[in-house]
Order: sequence, then structure tokens, then C-alpha cells
Amino acid sequence: MNTKRTRHMPALLVLGFCVLMTAMSRGAGESFGVFLLPLSEHFSWERAQVASVYSVYMVALGVGSLLAGAIFDRFGARVNYLLGCSLLLLAYGFAGHLSGLWQFYLVVGVAGGVGAAMVGIIPSQSLISRWFEQRLGTAMSLSYSAQGLGTLALVPLAQLTLDRVGWQGTYRFGSMIFVVLLVLVLVLPWKAISRGAADNPRKTTDGKPSWGLSLREAGKTRAFWGFFGIFTCTAIGIFGISLQTVAYLIEQGFSEVRASLAFGVIGMLSFAGMALTGFAADRWPKHLVATFSYSLSFIGIAAAALLQWSSSYFLLTVFVLAFGLSAGARGPIITTLMARHFAGKGLATIYGAANLGQGVGAATGAFASGWLFDLSGGYNSGFLLCTVFTFFGAALFWVIPEIRHAELYEGARQNSS
Repeated sequence: MNTKRTRHMPALLVLGFCVLMTAMSRGAGESFGVFLLPLSEHFSWERAQVASVYSVYMVALGVGSLLAGAIFDRFGARVNYLLGCSLLLLAYGFAGHLSGLWQFYLVVGVAGGVGAAMVGIIPSQSLISRWFEQRLGTAMSLSYSAQGLGTLALVPLAQLTLDRVGWQGTYRFGSMIFVVLLVLVLVLPWKAISRGAADNPRKTTDGKPSWGLSLREAGKTRAFWGFFGIFTCTAIGIFGISLQTVAYLIEQGFSEVRASLAFGVIGMLSFAGMALTGFAADRWPKHLVATFSYSLSFIGIAAAALLQWSSSYFLLTVFVLAFGLSAGARGPIITTLMARHFAGKGLATIYGAANLGQGVGAATGAFASGWLFDLSGGYNSGFLLCTVFTFFGAALFWVIPEIRHAELYEGARQNSS
């Protein structure tokens, strides 16, 4: 028993590191929601202007995901994490000294987005695929669900810190966290980490597999564009809601602390929702599990919209539970399918290219919801937009054969190999 535990310990440690870095990557980005009102008031900016910073961040995160995959495949994970931590500590270190919108675009948006991509889900999922085989879906879901854990931990922490030291001091505090993480990255044994588990078919001898599809080859498949479309449509629906959540709840009569706590609980539940979705997808058809998750998203959006007419804690609870359990829950399904469908030399780059869809979708949803608020003076247009694109995301799980019947395609590949 001790021998078995010892053999599995390196894989668990790699998983733990990936969970930590994914949590910090997502949590740092999602904490921008608590800066929405303070920045609007401090600089007298419109809501859409402040939201556009987050849109730039998400575009940079998407483009950075593609870069992160290419860097991982060519130079290895160590370069990803060193570059990412360096960009994040510089971005948040300088953020408190910014005064113009274009400066926020460049520092918080571009540098913060690219930095988050370098330490986020792309290198994590690629490393995990080399360390886990039989429980790949479970490991992927735990890593992916760390995004919710990061939101849970960092959003309320950012709100509490902001209440005490202001938005400038909060950004400085964030930069110090990434100084600590940079030191951790510098001392880790990256050759052993990048190699993978000895009994894993996706392990490598030098950290660089020589087999599998390239991004160009994957881009010619229907499955790749199906994954890209799911990322894009779902991100429009989810991020169009999430960025406005704290400000929206405050405007419906809830206190700042309760609003940020509700957003934090959504993060906690998304952690649980992603993990449970990953477990369920290992046991039942993935398109059915995804459809159930989308149903929860629809319920959450409806409950949020009804808060305009009744600021009851019942509706708030329904919104937090349904939206929290479904936000990001499709991610583990997609990444597990991609790890098996596109395993090999181009996996990280293919991950990054598909994840570009999430960045574009999140940027579109975040900006569109802010723009529609400024245009209409309310949130209903934004709720409708998010509902429509969430439906499109759900539909793609049914209309793309390689996704709907993934188990059959995987079995056919295994029999022919």
C-alpha cells in the first residue's frame, strides 16, 4: 500500500500544483468584478468603459492561451509559468498607479490576460494528461474546477482588501502573491514534471512528444470547430452575467459584502459543479451531462432576472445555486475529450487555439452586457443575449457527431490502432 501511495505521489503533487496555479490565474481575473464600481466612481467612467477593460483582458487571455500552448509545446512548462508569474506581478504591481483607460487596457488587460493564460488551464491540462490515464477525466475536472476555487478565495479577499486599503492597495497586494508563486516556480524540478508518469501512454522522454496532430491538421476537423464554438457561445452567456453580478446585486438592494459573498459562493459552487460534472461525464453520456448543466444555467439566468421585481433571498439562492453549479461546468468535458481526441505533439497548442474561443466569447459577453446596460438603462437585454448564446452552446453538443458520440469515435480509433 505504501509503495502504491509512493508511486502515485508525484502525480498528485503535479495535480496539486496545477490546481493552485489555475486557481490563482482565474481568481485574479475574476476579482476585476469588485473593481467595477470603485473604478467607475474614481475616474467617472461609464459602466461600459470599465467593462471594456475586462473585455480586453479576456481577448488577451484567449490570444494568450494560443501563445501559452505554443510555448508549452516548444519550450516546456517551466517557461510558461516563469513568464506568466512575471507578467502578473508586474501587471498588478503597476495597476494601482494607472490613471488612463488606455493604461488599464495595456497593463491590466493585455499583460494581465496573457500572464493569466501562461499559468492557467492550458499548461495545467497538458501536464495532467501526461500524469493520468485511467482517471484522466477526474483529474481534468479537479484542475478545471480550481477556477471556481480561485474565484471563491480571491473575490471576497479582494473586496475585503479593497474596503481596507482601496483599489490601489488591493492591486499591490495582488502583485505580492505572484512574487511568492514566482519563487515557487523557480525551485521546482521541471524536467521530471514535464516527463510525465512512467506508465502513462502520453508520457515523454524529453517533455516533447513526437506524435499526434498539429494545430493545422486539427483545424481541418469538425470536432475542433465544435469545441471552439462551444467555448465561444457558452462564454458569451456566462461572462455576460458574471462580470455584472456584484454591481447588479448591489443595485437590487443587497449590501456590497453580501453581493461579493454571493459572487464568491458562485465561485465555490462552480468548483463543486466542475468536479461533479467531470465525475458524471466519466459515467454517463457527455452530451447528456452537458445538457443538464446548461439547464441549470437557464434557471440561474431566469432567477437573476426576476430579482429586479423581487429582491428576495429565495431568488438570490436559486440564482447562486443554479448559476454557480453550472458556470464553467462544460470545461472539464471539453478538455477531457480534447485530451483523448488530439493527444500528442500539438495538444497544448490545440487547447490554446480552442480556448481562444472562450476568450473571444467572454470579451464579447462582458462588453455587450455593459454596452446594453448603458444603452437601455437596464439588464433585460443582457439577460436575453446570454440566454440565446447559452442555448447555442448547448445545441453544439448535440449537432456535432464527434462530440455527441465521442465514446464511439474513441473506440473506433482504439480498435484501428
